[in-house]
Amino acid sequence: MTPTPRMDFGPRPQRKDRPKMFRFLPLLTASLIALSAPVLAQQNLFAPRIIINDRAVTEFEYQQRLRFLQLLRAPGDVEKAALEGLIDDRLRQQEAKRFDVKLNEDDLKKGMEEFAARANLSAEEFIKALGEAGVEPETFRDFVSAGLLWREIVRGKYSAYAKVSEEEIDRALEAETRKAALTVGLAELIIPAEPGREAEALALARDIQANVRSEADFSAAVQNYSAAATRDRGGRLNPMPMANLPPVVAAAVGQLSPGQISPPVTIPGAVALFQLRSLVEGKPGDGSAVQVEYARLRLPAGRETSTLFAELRAKAQICKDFYGMASGVPADQITIESQPMSAVPADLGLVLSRLDRGEIAERTQAGQQELIMLCSRSVVREEPVDRNALRIQLLNQKMEKLADQYLATLKAEAIIREP
Repeated sequence: MTPTPRMDFGPRPQRKDRPKMFRFLPLLTASLIALSAPVLAQQNLFAPRIIINDRAVTEFEYQQRLRFLQLLRAPGDVEKAALEGLIDDRLRQQEAKRFDVKLNEDDLKKGMEEFAARANLSAEEFIKALGEAGVEPETFRDFVSAGLLWREIVRGKYSAYAKVSEEEIDRALEAETRKAALTVGLAELIIPAEPGREAEALALARDIQANVRSEADFSAAVQNYSAAATRDRGGRLNPMPMANLPPVVAAAVGQLSPGQISPPVTIPGAVALFQLRSLVEGKPGDGSAVQVEYARLRLPAGRETSTLFAELRAKAQICKDFYGMASGVPADQITIESQPMSAVPADLGLVLSRLDRGEIAERTQAGQQELIMLCSRSVVREEPVDRNALRIQLLNQKMEKLADQYLATLKAEAIIREP
């Protein structure tokens, strides 16, 4: 199913870098036709293969989708993927009819051009290449159309309330800064996820994550399934600061131990897995400079202070709550400060390094009890953070989850039967 409400196919590659997907087309065409012709001749291509809510998928549609996926080198069980994909497309089309969602010809042509551009071809060239392998133009049109219709349905259904708050953006930024002084060695496996086929790619990624244990096995999976340029070296990436990774990737690998594989990470046009090969803690001062904001409340040790601190630990959500909940405390006993981490005293910096945003720590020094809350942590950048770009990224992640749930509900409620 379509993971995001937009179809982002990335930049069009130069022709000299034509992907493997189409380098093998002329060779595969003859073999596919030779192998499948006797089988097709014995089948009634107009007979229903499966029926979804009284709308049939014919044998011809199934054979066409199967051949299409084979030409795209789709991962996993392509026979299962072809049938499941057609079921999903029928459900999408039925929802489009229910909501009267339609595509105009210009939008459909644009979608076909964008898809073909991923193989460094125009839509006309793409259709011609498919035709030489026995795939009808309508198969390609229907494939793209179902994805575009689904995108519009998901947008219409969820965009009004699928919002990203400023706090969520702050948390995503903080997830990045927590890893600023770490250097990681990773191997990547990038599974292509064509529009409408993301569920199959996600299922394959989950299977790999669940069953692959060693670096050698992960490298073998990379060789079999990855579409990345690192495929020929087992997916291995050069060591890099954790802060250099996109926040969604940093979050996925941040809790791993060397040798472990991340949960699947959905990116535009693909599903990614990462295996952590090495993790090196940076020396003080390594990585990006970090700015922290924190609240401190200092009071003489005693029962009343302990009672107040217990209440604050239980109820305070943000730093400013210290002012409201400890209103009778002298003003100079409560402070909220913002400064570079390098300017924070070493002992206090050690406390703050263990906290996430909104978390509280307590310590006793020289007869004083002190409560410390981390208000925020951010990377000091030469250029300002593009919060809008991060907002779009987080929104797409939300929309993907909602779309997955939506299609799963449709499938659970549908009557799907064999003739």
